[in-house]
Amino acid sequence: MIRVAPKYSRSQVDNAGDVLITIADPPTLDDQVKLDKALAVISNWRAAHRFPLNSMQVTLRGRALKIDAKAVVPQRLKRLPAIEAKLRLHDGMKLSRMHDIGGCRAILKDVKAVKRLVKKYEESLAKNPNKRARFIRKYDYIDGPPGPKCDGYRGVHLVYQYRSESKELIVFNGLRIEIQIRSQLQHVFATAVETASIFTEQPIKSLKANLDDERWRRFFAVMGGALAAREHTVAVPGVPTTADELVAELRLLSKQLSVETVLGGWGKTVEQLSGYRFKAAAYLLRLDADAKTTEVIAYTSKDVPQTDEEYLRLEKRYKQKPSHQVVWVRAESIDALRLGYPNFYLDTTAFINTMKEMIGNGI
Repeated sequence: MIRVAPKYSRSQVDNAGDVLITIADPPTLDDQVKLDKALAVISNWRAAHRFPLNSMQVTLRGRALKIDAKAVVPQRLKRLPAIEAKLRLHDGMKLSRMHDIGGCRAILKDVKAVKRLVKKYEESLAKNPNKRARFIRKYDYIDGPPGPKCDGYRGVHLVYQYRSESKELIVFNGLRIEIQIRSQLQHVFATAVETASIFTEQPIKSLKANLDDERWRRFFAVMGGALAAREHTVAVPGVPTTADELVAELRLLSKQLSVETVLGGWGKTVEQLSGYRFKAAAYLLRLDADAKTTEVIAYTSKDVPQTDEEYLRLEKRYKQKPSHQVVWVRAESIDALRLGYPNFYLDTTAFINTMKEMIGNGI
C-alpha cells in the first residue's frame, strides 16, 4: 500500500482542529478559506495514520485468528464528523493526541476469546516492550478499569504509538492507533447503537447531550446490562442487577419504543447502489439513511491515495446532512466488511434476535 507521510507539524494539526470547531456554521467567505486549509491539514493527518494502522491490524489479525478461526478484523480511519464531535466533547482535547484517528478491531466469538487475545497482547508487551509499537494505555470496558460504560458499551481498547528505527518509516513514529477487541455480543450492541443514533438523529452515546426521547438511551443501557449478565461479566452501572428485573425493563422499553419494528424495518429496506470488486485494498462506504441505501466503492492498492481526496470531498458535501455518512474502511472480504460495519448496512438482525431471545427465554 502506498504510504502518505504527515506533511504538517503537530502544532499545525492542533490549530487545524481548533479551526474545525470554532468556525461558525455557515462560514463567511473568509472563514471558508480558513476552514478549507484546516481540512486539508486534517485530511493529510488522517491519511498518514493508514500505514501504522495497517501494520498493527496485520498483527491483530494474526493473533485473533489463532484464538478464533472465524474472527473478523476490519480497520477504519475516523470520520470527520466524529473527529469534530470528539474535539467539542472533551475540553482540552488536541487533534495531534487523539488516539483513535486510525482504529482496528477484532470481533471474536465470545468474551473468553476476548480475554485470551488481550492476555496475548499483555504477554507480548512483557517480552518485547519496545518492539514495533509503544504501548500507551488499556481501557477495559468489560472488567475494568474503568469497567462498563453507563450507556451499556463494553469491550477492551488498547492504545499504541507506532515506532520504527527505519529512516524511511521514522516519519510515522508517534502516531497513535486504537485497537478494539469485542465479543460478537458486544459488537452487535455497539453497532445497533450507531444505527439507532443515525435514524433517531440523537447522540445516544454522548451522555452530555440531551435526547428528544431519553428512553432510547435507557433501553441500550438496560440491553447492555442484560448482555453483561449473559456473558457473566461486571454489571453495567445504573441498571438492574437481577435477571428478572433486567428482562422486565427490557421488555417494557422495547415495547414502548417498538424496537423490533423500528430497527428491523431499517435493515429490510437497504439497497446496494454500486458494484464492487473482491480483494479490494480499501472501501469507501456511503450511507444515505433517508433513502436507506448504502454505496460501496472499492479501490485497489495503487488507487488507495485517491480515497483521501474523495473521502474529504464527500464529507464536505454531506456536512449539513447527518443522515448521510461516509467512512473509509478496510476488510479482508465483503462478508467481513458487512460483519464489521453492520451499522452502515443498517443490519440489526443479530441484535434484534438476541433481544427477542432474552425477552422470551430470559438471560
